[in-house]
Amino acid sequence: MVDLINVVQTLTSPHPLDRYLELVRPMLTAREMRAEVIHVDRSVPGSVTLTLRPTRQWKGHAAGQYVQIGVVINGVRHTRCYSPVNPASGRSRHIQLTVKAHPDGLVSQYLARNAAPGLVVDLEPAAGVFTLPDQRPDRVLLISGGSGITPVLSMLRTLADEGYPGEVVFLHYAKSPEVVPHRAELDAIAERHKNFRIELRHPWRPDTARIDASAPWVDVTPAQSSGYFDYDELERVAPWFAEAHTYVCGPQPLMDAVRKIFEAEQLEDRLHTEEFTLSLTPVDADDVFGTVNFSASGIAADNNGAPLLEQAEAAGLSPEFGCRMGICFSCTAVRRTGCTRNLRTGETDSDPDQPIQLCINAPVGDVDIDI
Repeated sequence: MVDLINVVQTLTSPHPLDRYLELVRPMLTAREMRAEVIHVDRSVPGSVTLTLRPTRQWKGHAAGQYVQIGVVINGVRHTRCYSPVNPASGRSRHIQLTVKAHPDGLVSQYLARNAAPGLVVDLEPAAGVFTLPDQRPDRVLLISGGSGITPVLSMLRTLADEGYPGEVVFLHYAKSPEVVPHRAELDAIAERHKNFRIELRHPWRPDTARIDASAPWVDVTPAQSSGYFDYDELERVAPWFAEAHTYVCGPQPLMDAVRKIFEAEQLEDRLHTEEFTLSLTPVDADDVFGTVNFSASGIAADNNGAPLLEQAEAAGLSPEFGCRMGICFSCTAVRRTGCTRNLRTGETDSDPDQPIQLCINAPVGDVDIDI
């Protein structure tokens, strides 16, 4: 079958075979993987949940992994990364994505407004190392905030489906109870599995139901809690945390608070994190000089210190990108010459002809990038 596809691919050159097949039916593919939206749920304010049916190439996902989807908006293909919220189930024919509509999110806003059954998106295989170990630990602590709920919710639902016998605590922070997705699933898990404890935090609201976004986080039900994530809160919800494995995904302040405690307790090896926001090292003014040469396009621009992806876009180029935070590797390009600084780690590298991620690397002086 593969040999036959290769022969046909040669005959259809210069266009790939899938370009012709999609004219017949978008979900008919030989090599590329796609998915069709078969159900849309907008019941939770500010987000949309899509159920997708992937093509035959789909191999399934592990709980906590992400997938990259491609959506065509106004004739331009845009890619983004989202974590499935459904349980890991091998070659399941469905993928469930919950997408928060961020104010400046082109793709998330488009999906929130326009996604409908029949929409076909490009799909990449599941990836990422934010996953449960094959040998499940005796105790699991899951912590999330906002849209960071998606990968840990997949973990929670996977453990529930497996009939996991150990102790699980799921602690989630949200702006209000109404914006917590999949409440029905959470309620059902809490009802069926007495060894699972689910605790939600949201800002306190007076009887007027006015949301005060600056208020401390408090429990949905009364509890002896400060409302903030701190050592006392950790001890209260999971006094056994030192013996457990902890998985956390959410806003940077929550991530930093969890890391600080685990580093102080020397438990970094038991903490697993996934970030949906990019925390960058400050730009060193001494790095901002010289010229960025986009050699494959014949365009050069003054180095302004911004990430190379932003500098390329400012120069009128449209390099492919996905997450814009160093996760999906969609914006990888070859640095021919020069030095770049990794904005996540602060490290510099000047080896010639090396692939780098444009979204998290900034030039140090003169740089030649093959785009």
